Amino acid sequence: MVAEPVARTTSNAALIAELTDMLGDRLSTGRAILDQHGKDESWHPAVPPDAVAFARSTEEVAAIVRRCAAHRVPVVPFGTGTALEGGVAALRGGICIDISHMNEVVRVSPEDLDCTVQAGVTRKQLNEHLRDTGLFFPIDPGADASIGGMTATRASGTNAVRYGTMKDAVLGLTVVTADGSIVRTGTRARKSAAGYDLTRLFVGSEGTLGVITEITLRLFGIPEAISSASCAFPSVRAAVDTVIQTIQMGIPVARIELLDALQVRAVNAYSKLDLIEAPMLLFEFHGTDAGVAEQAELVGAIADEHGGRGFQWATRPEDRNRLWAARHDAFYAALALRPGCRGMPTDVCVPISRLADCIEETRADIDTIGLLTPIVGHVGDGNFHLSILLDPDDAEEVAIAEAAHERLVNRALAMGGTCTGEHGIGYGKIAYLEREQGPAVGLMRTIKAALDPQGLMNPGKVLRS
Repeated sequence: MVAEPVARTTSNAALIAELTDMLGDRLSTGRAILDQHGKDESWHPAVPPDAVAFARSTEEVAAIVRRCAAHRVPVVPFGTGTALEGGVAALRGGICIDISHMNEVVRVSPEDLDCTVQAGVTRKQLNEHLRDTGLFFPIDPGADASIGGMTATRASGTNAVRYGTMKDAVLGLTVVTADGSIVRTGTRARKSAAGYDLTRLFVGSEGTLGVITEITLRLFGIPEAISSASCAFPSVRAAVDTVIQTIQMGIPVARIELLDALQVRAVNAYSKLDLIEAPMLLFEFHGTDAGVAEQAELVGAIADEHGGRGFQWATRPEDRNRLWAARHDAFYAALALRPGCRGMPTDVCVPISRLADCIEETRADIDTIGLLTPIVGHVGDGNFHLSILLDPDDAEEVAIAEAAHERLVNRALAMGGTCTGEHGIGYGKIAYLEREQGPAVGLMRTIKAALDPQGLMNPGKVLRS
């Protein structure tokens, strides 16, 4: 269910000339730059913008948006291009605003455990900056995404089971709205009852309501002790039952990741590991030395009850980093199973009590379609991912993959879940959002129309336009 780009009927030459006068060589119409900014990591076709503006400040973003509004030209924000549902495709042309040059850590307040950053700061850059403060930013989607992009897509990742997602991490925002106004939402206070929660409105809006330019974030103390482990299981259900019992017992595990046997095979080959090629859980524990030891002992006992075997511990930083780097490279490892293919990555999220059912039914389904499809998941919060490996030029394979994708979403919705736990909607999952949210989509349209009456902010994403 992929939306088709709409043909462009107008020239933006006058606007491009104005922006060139303002930005000089930071306004690009070069083919390679346009192509780079019209695609993300998804399988969706690239749709380049008419020009790319490299902004350096909130005020400059506002000036660009005002000019676009005056010419009725769409605006598409761009961070690092690591999203997975076509969110940066310029479906109606327009100006892409690249915020990668806005990469300043504005301030850090160790006493308050918070910081403010420009939207182009990446998560790895931020944690490198924080290293000597004893603090860290825990939201980890795997890719070295920009904080602005992570906010716009409501990102999460491997640490979400303990530290939450971007909606939990963001205290306040600076946003340029569709008319070029600069709005600041939220405060540094840890709670507020002052009016509508506009911060949460913009978190996850995927650039359709405004361009996020600064973010104030919660930070956490670096744990005294960290320990990681891998453990193989006789079946996916046994692994997931271990996760469910761990969560229900309230053990504060930081990460619990599932790899099915096919994904383990891919990871072993790609990252040169020697994990047992069976359904696998990866754990990480944070806390004091005593607390980590206790958590590990409890989880080990639960795993034993469910047939877990081959526990391998990684306590040295280099060993932990190698294990989690392999997990973060799971998508690229999957692609290597079928050289020359593309991956159709997708995700769903269900209540944890239905997780084993959903994964088992999904695995049985995709085993019948004839396409290699590894499964990996942030199972501590009921979220899992498929990478359907296909030839995008083979219409039959694409149809088979799309049908399996639709069955996956229907299965998750029937179990009380959502069509996406963290990839977002972009233009690839609009139909599924409508199916999931029903009449609430009408309210979303009302909000969109109020904040963006000309429909210029990343049109064709999240909502049909």
